[in-house]
Amino acid sequence: MANKVRIGVQLQPQHFSDYSQIRDAVRRAEDIGVDVAFNWDHFFPLYGDPEGSHLECWTMLAAWAEQTSNIEIGALVTCNSYRNPELLADMARTVDHISGGRLILGIGSGWFERDYTEYGYEFGTAGSRLNALGDALPRIVDRWSKLNPAPTREIPILIGGGGEKKTLKHVARYAHTWHYFVDPESYRHKSGVLEAHCADIGRDPSEIEHSAGVEFDPKAALAEGLKGVVERAEQLHAEGVTFFTVGVGGPDYELAPVAELCRWRDSLT
Repeated sequence: MANKVRIGVQLQPQHFSDYSQIRDAVRRAEDIGVDVAFNWDHFFPLYGDPEGSHLECWTMLAAWAEQTSNIEIGALVTCNSYRNPELLADMARTVDHISGGRLILGIGSGWFERDYTEYGYEFGTAGSRLNALGDALPRIVDRWSKLNPAPTREIPILIGGGGEKKTLKHVARYAHTWHYFVDPESYRHKSGVLEAHCADIGRDPSEIEHSAGVEFDPKAALAEGLKGVVERAEQLHAEGVTFFTVGVGGPDYELAPVAELCRWRDSLT
């Protein structure tokens, strides 16, 4: 998996007028050959009208599991703070079964303070949230070993973030995929830090798929914007990234940049 180029789309569950727009976007994503469809784990929009429409992550993933047949699905990323680790493991196992083994558990430590404040979670500090993530990951893996029925496969864990002292240590120990959003030069540096953490525990860093967000400029002319998406993907690919995800929001869920990346992916084979 680590050497295969894959394309993802993050269908941001915000600013839609009706859920059918998201359902249609998932269908279109599968039709154009996207490898993975993500949503995100928040309770309010992250940009645009802060009081705009928004839906919950994991109940939506269960619906996607029934709707789709081929693509993998997941959250980019689940906030560790919002659910007990054992519960999250069971939720992931359940969606894994519903999807026939197509779930990716994307997870991070959390950062959006409004989610915490309005839903009654303790925000703490960046350090305390990362410590909590480190405590949760082995509990999630252990719970999978106890569930009946067990997951259909070893559920891939994607960890998002680039913190050098804690996050990348968690990636080295637990992740199948590391996701980060940054320029190629910074990605090169972070990759080196991850390799050092892998060396410390005796893990081959090539086992970890490198994933990155690819920005699409919606204000640019379409042709120029599509060209820019491919150029950014090529720059990141030169740094070892093999999994590229574009985020799109409602109500239109414009998939042209994702389709362009799928064509670029196919041209590499």
